[in-house]
Amino acid sequence: MFPEYDVIVVGAGHAGCEAAAAAANMGSKVLLVTMNMNTIAQMSCNPAMGGVAKGQIVREIDALGGYSGIVSDKSMLQFRMLNLSKGPAMWSPRTQNDRMRFAEEWRLALEQTSNIDFWQEMATGLIVKDKKVVGVRTALGIEVKGKSVVLTNGTFLNGIIHIGEKSFGGGRAAEKSATGITEQLIELGFESGRMKTGTPPRIDGRSLNYSVMEEQPGDEKPGKFSYSNTKPLDRQLSCWITYTNDAVHKELEKGFDQSPMFQGRIKGLGPRYCPSIEDKINRFAERERHQIFVEPEGWNTVEIYVNGFSTSLPENIQYQAIRKIPGFENAKMFRPGYAIEYDYFPPTQLKMSLETQLIDNLYFAGQINGTTGYEEAACQGLMAGINAHNKVHNKEPFILKRSEAYIGVLIDDLVNKGTQEPYRMFTSRAEYRILLRQDNADIRLTELGHKLGLASDERLAKVIDKKNEIAQLSKALKELRVLPEVVNDELTQLSTSTISEKISVINLLRRPQIGINELKKIDPIVREKLNEYSDEVQQQVEINLKYESYIEREQKLAEKIEGLEDYKIKSDFDYDRVKALSSEAREKLKRIRPETIGQMSRISGVSPADVSVLTVYLGK
Repeated sequence: MFPEYDVIVVGAGHAGCEAAAAAANMGSKVLLVTMNMNTIAQMSCNPAMGGVAKGQIVREIDALGGYSGIVSDKSMLQFRMLNLSKGPAMWSPRTQNDRMRFAEEWRLALEQTSNIDFWQEMATGLIVKDKKVVGVRTALGIEVKGKSVVLTNGTFLNGIIHIGEKSFGGGRAAEKSATGITEQLIELGFESGRMKTGTPPRIDGRSLNYSVMEEQPGDEKPGKFSYSNTKPLDRQLSCWITYTNDAVHKELEKGFDQSPMFQGRIKGLGPRYCPSIEDKINRFAERERHQIFVEPEGWNTVEIYVNGFSTSLPENIQYQAIRKIPGFENAKMFRPGYAIEYDYFPPTQLKMSLETQLIDNLYFAGQINGTTGYEEAACQGLMAGINAHNKVHNKEPFILKRSEAYIGVLIDDLVNKGTQEPYRMFTSRAEYRILLRQDNADIRLTELGHKLGLASDERLAKVIDKKNEIAQLSKALKELRVLPEVVNDELTQLSTSTISEKISVINLLRRPQIGINELKKIDPIVREKLNEYSDEVQQQVEINLKYESYIEREQKLAEKIEGLEDYKIKSDFDYDRVKALSSEAREKLKRIRPETIGQMSRISGVSPADVSVLTVYLGK
């Protein structure tokens, strides 16, 4: 019935979709197994992509040749660049998306990828021979052979949904949980754990009073995620902001004795930075109010996502409390919020390629690794798909360094440090965040994506042209001089010191009060030269010049630390032979099996002394 596939992907969420697309576009024959073809790439929680650090990840996925940025652009309702009041390392793109269109665009993209086959059924187990995965088994008892398998099960592995004192099996609202795989993996020697996440109630937008809320429009000049030719928005939908109050909190507190979280029925840890509303008012009792974001679900639906009101309290408590929020006095509920508890597998059991250490050719990506968020899942799926393809075609694993991408930071953190709670990406997790900006993801990664066979020739040519134009404009601005009599009046207006002699435009641009837009106002000759180039190129030149010393410092630090990656450690190395290692380091190293001294140095519990001891030992 089925041929043998190069890559079988189990699960069609954000991770599974990127994994299938990457492997197929690189030339593998792929089977995508999903429990429901109608929920491919479902936005299970909020209908948005990107945000702080997450927006950088979406741009990196796009630069490498993944689909998330393109799908986000085609389905967006609103675009905002966050953190513009801060430095460019913090700027983060975010889109509000049409939930139904997002899923539709993903499905269309996958169906138009010729190397992908689909099968709608629950995968209940793996076929493993001699510690190597060779296929999957379905609920109907069908066995499908595959040279590699990528598991992207999301919240479905033994998922339990909690609403007040009610609990029932499910991987998502109205969808059953997946069984069998966890139990088999434990039998094979894997360690598992439980995590939880939650979602807010959905509301009928026709029943809301927006006049008492704060409008949150999109950017005046909306941008986009993809470096391809997707179109920016010409119209946008607004989001809205309102707040909880004491009356809301008191209503919610009435249900605390029925809370599955407070009563201990939920054992898994939830995301630290996205707590439920009951957790917020319990932990931050001194706060008089909490922000609520009112987000539309699509162009042609009245359904509203109540961001900030995630809850697992009884549905009647949710209903009474939400109607005490300003603007929600007459709110009609489509469905209540809920918490979901599910199995995950601590990611310290993986190699840097996301292949498992115990079973060859088996890869984990997404929430199965303990992460939270569409973007974190999507980038893991992309990397797992790339590496599954490479493995079955006898190619080297594709590993991104911490200095190359937020994707590299995320995977390095997961494999070497593990996570006890749902892992979410933040800019603060990256030590090279001035290098890893959202604006230069194409310059950093498109050449790598092209070598993999994911980024097109057209994409690569576009990046080469961009780099050349940046170099040309930088050179031109260094050679251009401005005269005191031309610019001093404007400099005074900008509250920056005047000049007494002709100086380079670069010297002005390095001043904190002056950017590209100010330069255009100061001197017509400079304005004419700048306008020969795109806004994107102008912005790159400004950032490179203003932050030149910081960028150079980070690059030198990265080069110094990356020298440790040249020291390879054999996979079967006997750490017990090195008596000078601390007992904690020996335990961690035997479990994680780092591939290099550099990776070893980033493992929690391994001290600099342990690194020195092993480096000397290997040197001998």
